[in-house]
Amino acid sequence: MYGTVETIPYLCKRCYSCVRECPAIAIRVEHGQAVVMSERCIACGHCVTVCSQNAKRTKSEVGFVLAEILPRGNVVAVVAPSFPASFPDDYAKLPSALRKLGFDKVCEAAFGADLISPEYLTEIEKDGKQTIISSACPAVYNYIEMYYSELVPNLAKVVSPMVAMGRYIKETFGKNFSVVFIGPCIAKKSECKDEKVEGAIDAVLTFAELKEILEGKQIEMSALDETNFDPPEGLIGKSFPLAGGLIKTADIPGDILEKEIIVVEGRSKVEEILNELLDNKINARFIDVLFCEGCIKGPAIDSNLNYYSRREKVINYINERVKATDKQVWKSNIYNARNIDLSREFEDRDKRIPTPDEEQIKEILAQTNKFSKQDELNCRSCGYTTCRDYAIAIAKGLAENDMCLPYMIDKLEKAYKELQETQEQLQSAEKLASIGQLAAGVAHEINNPLGTILLYTSLLKKDLQKKLESPQPIEDLNLIAEETNRCKNIVSNLLNFARQGRLKISEVDIYDLINTILKPVRIKPEFKGISFSVECETHDTGIKGDSDQLKQVFLNVINNACEALEESEQKKINIRISKIDAYINVEIRDTGSGIPKENMGKLFTPFFTTKKMGKGTGLGLAISYGIIKMHKGDIRAESETGKGTAFNIKLPLNLQ
Repeated sequence: MYGTVETIPYLCKRCYSCVRECPAIAIRVEHGQAVVMSERCIACGHCVTVCSQNAKRTKSEVGFVLAEILPRGNVVAVVAPSFPASFPDDYAKLPSALRKLGFDKVCEAAFGADLISPEYLTEIEKDGKQTIISSACPAVYNYIEMYYSELVPNLAKVVSPMVAMGRYIKETFGKNFSVVFIGPCIAKKSECKDEKVEGAIDAVLTFAELKEILEGKQIEMSALDETNFDPPEGLIGKSFPLAGGLIKTADIPGDILEKEIIVVEGRSKVEEILNELLDNKINARFIDVLFCEGCIKGPAIDSNLNYYSRREKVINYINERVKATDKQVWKSNIYNARNIDLSREFEDRDKRIPTPDEEQIKEILAQTNKFSKQDELNCRSCGYTTCRDYAIAIAKGLAENDMCLPYMIDKLEKAYKELQETQEQLQSAEKLASIGQLAAGVAHEINNPLGTILLYTSLLKKDLQKKLESPQPIEDLNLIAEETNRCKNIVSNLLNFARQGRLKISEVDIYDLINTILKPVRIKPEFKGISFSVECETHDTGIKGDSDQLKQVFLNVINNACEALEESEQKKINIRISKIDAYINVEIRDTGSGIPKENMGKLFTPFFTTKKMGKGTGLGLAISYGIIKMHKGDIRAESETGKGTAFNIKLPLNLQ
């Protein structure tokens, strides 16, 4: 079957309102996305109207009409009689607007309704036993053919007003004329492609699509003159979009109307009446069925008016035009069309999937923690009326387990609890590991200088005992002072490491910050001969962060890069600033000896250092890592032995 409605996957938000609304269960959920199955779709359009995210769209023929049909000429627009509800302020100017678009003739579909109405009287009177179902609504006969195939013989073998009008135009105006139907109904698009009425209609536009075209062509209807439709003009057929309009148009006798005629409109009522008829609980002679609440509630009517205001607009138009219509001309046109074939056939296209057995249903219910009737909440969050219906849909391959909201909430809560427990375990393990590393580092780093202090203190005592007969004690004292300062630096770094946690947020320009850091670095005697370059690939280098702490990070990384160049022939440091999405990225690359692979995973570990004794504590990068993480950024290193090392620091533009 022609796919009238399709899903836009990335817009689908898993609300399942379309699943809930679809009478044909023609929407399969795949990986969380509600996808329309064209082979099961009856084209009623209800999924389009209920989707708040516009994830369902009607396949448009706008491009086809504008690019191929209109340019070749001899094109007739056939307008559904519900148009006053869609164009309430300017409906009398609609023919002028369509002619301005390039249509050669603009006719009313209401005349097609007048043509087919007597055929219904014939159908009703033909067989006194069988209940006749109206076949003017394509969503209705699609529904019956596919899901109530036992009732196919009950369908009136009569074409819709649209098809009747198409056949009339082709027969009267000429086969070289193209016909474009314009109305509120999405299902008409599927009817247009139906091979049983092939050739009657060349394309279908909805009122919503017509408004889109008029806007695109900058045609203001308010600026146009009021004009009439081209003949033949419809009469009572103008009432077709209203509930009971067919009965009114066909002039079915009142006594039959009172006793044996049923008018049904709306999805739920249609389903109810068909089930009743299938169960032989209905004895009516004729059932007039509309899938919507009249065509004035069609899914593509594109009107802000409520139901009653739409109805009033259509009734006012009917009253205006019926009085002005020349009845003799109308009768003559009806008579001249007497030889036009207004019949059609319907077929069994049964798409029902057999219901799974009870054991299979119970097994699926158990998968979503429903082991008894009390567990079946029937909350309808999955889109199905009951949990049992949902389980049946899963068994039929139309739904997935994770569509059940209570089940997913329970699953999520369990996962969250497990995650919390795992996180607590990891935090505990990390704390223990950090404490161990800290204790070991402190013992190692402080014991060594303390040992030196004790050793030279002992020697000093011996020298003092000799009454300072040698200048050596002075040198020893200098060494004691040096090692004591080292202890002070270690303790200071430990404090910095321990005090991480709070940020003083302000506006920070990364480009300016780096240049400020480089000024004193460039003139350091120990870094003489190093070439510094700064490349900025973006004008937007401002972020929100702690200026002092970020300065500490960049200074530490730049100093490390400089120290790595100590034994290198080429002494170059390149700093590149760029913008990646909502982040500022700073790459600091040196041409040093590089870092061995076995040490890469330890770079940000507290107290790990590759520097010579007395030149580093191993806390600088650990502190830098903590600062960057507090800024919700990232710091990574890449290195190649013999070629150099690059640190990439990524910081968000807005710290939230």
